[in-house]
This record gives sequence, C-alpha cells and structure tokens, in this order.
Amino acid sequence: MKQQRGFTLIELVMVIVILGILAAVAIPRFVDLRGDAAVAATQGVAGALSSGSAINYAQFTAKGTATSVQNCTEAAALLQGGALPSGYAITSAALSPLTTGSVTTTCEVAKTTSPAATTTFTAIAVAP
Repeated sequence: MKQQRGFTLIELVMVIVILGILAAVAIPRFVDLRGDAAVAATQGVAGALSSGSAINYAQFTAKGTATSVQNCTEAAALLQGGALPSGYAITSAALSPLTTGSVTTTCEVAKTTSPAATTTFTAIAVAP
C-alpha cells in the first residue's frame, strides 16, 4: 500500500492561528505610520526654511544683497516657489536685525491638515 504524505488538518489550523496572531500584533505597528510621516514631513519643511534662511544670510554677508527677512513668516519667501507648501503655517514672530551682524530666533512651523504636527526652525534676520 502507498503511504500518503502531507499535513494534517490540525497542523494547517495551527499555522493559520499563528499567522493570525502575528498579523494582529503587526498591523497596529503599521497603522500609526501616518503620524510619524506627518512629523517627518513637517521637519523637512522646517529644515528647508532653516537652510533657506542660512543661505539668504550668507548671500547678504558675501554680496550685500538678499531677501529681507524681519519676521518668521517672511522666511517662507526663501523657499523654492516663494511660499510654504499647502497645509503648513508659520507662527509669526518678529526678528530684530542689528545693523551689523544678525539675529537668530526659533520659529514654529505647523502642519495644519490631519494628522497635525509642529516643529521649530531657526530663522536669521536680514535687513538689506
């Protein structure tokens, strides 16, 4: 007589149960990625604002011409396209540039769409 090979029904059910338990544990870890992505995107915008501000100040120092930045919200003009991406807002704070040197301040950028996120960036005042 031939001997049959294969899995029993109990073995198959146990594999399905184990896979179900693993899925129940893993799915909640991936569901919360939207919040992490919002924070990362906001940090990216803040990094772009901070870099634009530093480049603007470097241009002012080297050439004496630059875009005037005397308020945190004016730093958005330093981005490519001259404005913040849609869904973001900068908290307004005045910068007081000195006649020689510069003034830096910490400004806040927020993602206004869901899920919301907030982070800070450094703006350098320039008054050409």
